This record gives sequence, structure tokens and C-alpha cells, in this order.
Amino acid sequence: MSRVVILTVSLSVIMLCGLITPVDAAQMTFRTFSQSGVSEDVEIKFQRSVILNYDDGGELADQLRGLKITKTFSADSSDPGINELRDRMNYFLKNTAYSDAAITDVTIDYDTTLTGRALNTSIDYKVIVTLSITNHIIRDFSGSSAGLIDMDWRGVIVEGPVVIDVKGIDNEINLPISFIANASPALYSAVQGTEAEAILNTPLIDASGIKAQPLGNWHFLFDPTGINVDAAQFGMSEELLGLVWSSYTMGESSLREGIQTEKEQTATFTTDKTYDLRTIESADAANVFVAGFANVDVLSDSEVFGFSPTAPEGFATTSTGGFPMMIIYGMAGMAAVVGGMVFIISEKKRKKDTGNTQQTGIDPSRLRAAGTSAGAGGYQTNRGESYLAGEEYTQHRSVYDNPQIEEKSASAEEKKESTKGSMPKGWKPE
Repeated sequence: MSRVVILTVSLSVIMLCGLITPVDAAQMTFRTFSQSGVSEDVEIKFQRSVILNYDDGGELADQLRGLKITKTFSADSSDPGINELRDRMNYFLKNTAYSDAAITDVTIDYDTTLTGRALNTSIDYKVIVTLSITNHIIRDFSGSSAGLIDMDWRGVIVEGPVVIDVKGIDNEINLPISFIANASPALYSAVQGTEAEAILNTPLIDASGIKAQPLGNWHFLFDPTGINVDAAQFGMSEELLGLVWSSYTMGESSLREGIQTEKEQTATFTTDKTYDLRTIESADAANVFVAGFANVDVLSDSEVFGFSPTAPEGFATTSTGGFPMMIIYGMAGMAAVVGGMVFIISEKKRKKDTGNTQQTGIDPSRLRAAGTSAGAGGYQTNRGESYLAGEEYTQHRSVYDNPQIEEKSASAEEKKESTKGSMPKGWKPE
């Protein structure tokens, strides 16, 4: 296989991996200041779309066209049902995830919309769950011993219905079919006992995809901005000032993590017509920010973050803890050197190409100019022609200066002259 083919295939794979940027189904954001005994917030957003196609029409299609129903509300621990949800999550963490982390509070933001169109109906679900979590710090940093942060809680799942009482109205938020039962009873009846009903009973609150991706495959970035000696001059908040931050991110398509693809389920059901139902979720994603320098470790088959207030010695810090600006200046200097080398090489190549270039054709110094044609009344135009020195202009005179006469050859009958007039046919002299 030629080198060109190998390069082409490699570039194609890299572009394919890099261009896929899905909208996330379960997206988690967590920032921890690495302090034990403190509750910290975790936000997990769950999204799913249900699409019902009816290209051939039908009675159900007629009922859904033009229909638009939206349900939106927020709930916290003051609303009945939230504390029960919290307890179910804690049960999962202790008995399934085997995590010592505990959830102390839960808030819910629910937003779902059914939109009926000419050829299909879509139902878009979005549930944002904000958790206050504690006991996730297994061990504080002490001397030369790194602190430990439990991360096994990140794949929380809630099975079955979750009913929240908001202003005296029960709202089931976890099973997609519950919203359909209220928004479109006809669609709810049509899917009963079919494969589509099983798909619509798949819970929304499911972050198992985040747990399934090992922390070692997440992308790591270290941000020492907070300990930069000039950090205060750039308006950094006191909360972040003096701290280094480690960030771990999952969800990007890459050769290491694999191609992130949509999660899709399909089913058909028949009433008066056959209808196609499809649910779509994009790949999961997560962002975790840890105050301090963090790295991934395994403790008794559990994934944890080990952390320390500062980076290890020699990891982009000075003896005083300040981030060395000389590193930044050095990187800028290296970029300038590379740019200068590229310029020098390009200039040498240009001069070499110029030196090897030889003029071909007529030497411009041998050309002479001659004015041509004058207008009526002696007005001289700017028209002119060139000819070679040492030769007469008449040898090169433009053919357009010679008169062009178009002659028309006469026919034999036209050439024959007649001296007699025209007489009537059949006339004879008497």
C-alpha cells in the first residue's frame, strides 16, 4: 500500500472522529472543592426525543396533526415525592454502586413538549436533576498522603415511575409513556401491549453511560491560573483565587474512547394503519472539576480521584507555588523561532527559483512603438503597435490597416449584357 493511501486513510479516520459532536442525552457537571463534610451540587441533564412517523396518514395521524402540548415545572424538597426520590437514589448508591456517597437534597426541572406535524409527531423530554452530595471525600489530603474522592456514584439510575406532587397535581417524570397518557390518550391506547410500549417505559433518569466510561479514558486538563502571580489582576473570584484546578471530560469521539453514537430504539405498531415509532438519545457526557491536582486511581475495585492542593514537584510550578510565566514566554518564543525558520526556508526557496528562471521570447529593449490611424479632422488616437528595432514598420503593419473589399462575383446571366428591352412572350415582328 502506498504512503499516499495510508496518509489519506489516516486523515479520514481522524476527521471522522473529530467532527462528531453530539448533543448529550445525560450530561453531568460536577465541581468539588475537595473538602470533607461539605455538600456539593451535581447537575445531571437527561434528554430524549420520541418520533412517531405516519407517512401514510390514518385516524391516529389525524388526531395528532396540529396538536401541541407542553408541561413545565420545577420541584424541590418541599414538594411531596422529592424526598422519596432522594431515598431511592441513596438506596441505589449503597446497594448497587457500592458507594459511601449520600444525597442530601434533590431539585427537579421538568420540560416536555409534544408537537404534531403533517407527517410526524415529536415528543421532546428534558429532565434536569440537581443533587446535593456529601461523603464523597473518602480521605482528606494530609502531608504527603493524597486525598481521595469517590466517583462510583456518578452512574445513578432510577427504575420505575417517579411521581412528584406539584401544587396538588401528580406528575410522573421518569417514564415517557406517562406524559403520552395525558397528552394523547389515542396514542397511549394504540401502543398498549406492543413493543412500542416497552420502549416508552424505559426510564429517563439513567446515567449508566457515564459510569460505563472508565475515568482513565476521560480527557485530563490542568489549570494553574488560580496560582498565577497576576491572577488577581484579571478579576478572578476569591473562591477560585489561589487554587489549581483539574478537569476531567468524557463524551468526545476519539480513537481512544471510540466513536460516540446515538442511542436509538425503534418499533412499529398497527391500528388502522402501521405506524413507526423511534426514540433517540445522543451520547452521554460529563465534566468534573477538582480543586487541586487530581489523577485517577483504583481503590478496592472502585475508581477514585487522588488529589493534592498543588501539582507534584516539577509539574509546571515553582518552589513558591506560583506558575512560572517564563514557561508561557518560552512557548511564545519557540513559536516565533519556528515562524522565523519557516520564513527563512521559504525565502531561500524563492531566491533559488528566481535564480534558475531564464527569460524567454523577445527582449523588451528591442521593441519600438509606432502610432497608427488618425481620426477625422487630424485627431490622433492612442492606438499604436510595436515592432522590432532594425526592421521597418511596414513589415509588421497591422492587417487591419489594409482596406478590406468584399467582391461579389456576378453570375453568367448578370455578366451578359442585354441591349434590348423586354417584349411580351410570343411577340413576332410583322
